[in-house]
Amino acid sequence: MAGTPNKTPYKNLSPEVILQATERLGARCDGRLLALNSFENRVYQVGLEGGGALVVKFYRKGRWSREAILEEHHFTRQLADLEIPVVSPLPDSGDATLHTWRGFRYALYPSRGGRAPDLENLDHLERLGLALGRIHALGATRSFVARPTLDVESFGEEPHRFLMASKFIPLDLRATYDALIKELLQRIRRCFSLAGEVRLIRLHGDCHSGNILWTEHGPLFVDFDDARMGPAIQDLWMCLSGDRNEQGTQLAALLRGYRKFHDFNPREVHLIEALRTLRMIHYAAWIARRWDDPAFPRAFPWFDAPRYWDNHILSLREQVLLMQEPPLEWNPMAYRGDY
Repeated sequence: MAGTPNKTPYKNLSPEVILQATERLGARCDGRLLALNSFENRVYQVGLEGGGALVVKFYRKGRWSREAILEEHHFTRQLADLEIPVVSPLPDSGDATLHTWRGFRYALYPSRGGRAPDLENLDHLERLGLALGRIHALGATRSFVARPTLDVESFGEEPHRFLMASKFIPLDLRATYDALIKELLQRIRRCFSLAGEVRLIRLHGDCHSGNILWTEHGPLFVDFDDARMGPAIQDLWMCLSGDRNEQGTQLAALLRGYRKFHDFNPREVHLIEALRTLRMIHYAAWIARRWDDPAFPRAFPWFDAPRYWDNHILSLREQVLLMQEPPLEWNPMAYRGDY
């Protein structure tokens, strides 16, 4: 990451600038412009003359270095070249994928349709596992250089320090929050210790259902903006839901597809609740960091209120208990379906 994000990074991103940026790469816009769901960056669907559309993504200033963005682009283009179902940026006539206009870095993508995946459908989970296994097989062949690693420091310790130095945690909850996070970080480190030596690979990094489109051909993965180095289980656990028995069956379905293309270290199941906890800590700090961006108070009006912190602390206390339980069990024979 590079620099400190501007407090109003998109102040000058007008519809005219968006359309100019798209057309200067050869597209002919028809004036249709639709803002898509994105807070970290700004993403728009732009209509084209003669039908169809493109998606243009403007990167938040100061978040990623140019080298880090290009690493993401290179990774997704490699995946697409292998016919792995991802959406990768479109190159211009000179094969460039990252462009600059009026001080903004941006990229163009094809507009692809689809619906949300059914993560309770075990056949769908197996097909997700097949695709993730292929993504990780390529991800394991080399390392990111400019992009970060998912670790306890960057997702737990540093966000904890940031929030304790901020004005967001109510005064009467600060000591409780501080002690709870310190306890959680100890338990998280123990989970990593139990997992042993875990191989770090290139990941999608933010593989929740909102970043997966389900099409007639199966899953399509979008938005690799949070791609980073990390344990493979990071891209798997977000597909799990329900109680422990349900999650075990779901993981068996995922891994039935996944292991056809990539090995899985079973000790990584020790990391599921640890990674979930780190995501919760990191998410609260992410909103706090972006609070000066006018889009965030509008999108998260509940964040700057004592009730949010009461509920957040309650959720984190549940994670203490979950990390005390034995790791999730998955029986490879629990799911033997066919799609």
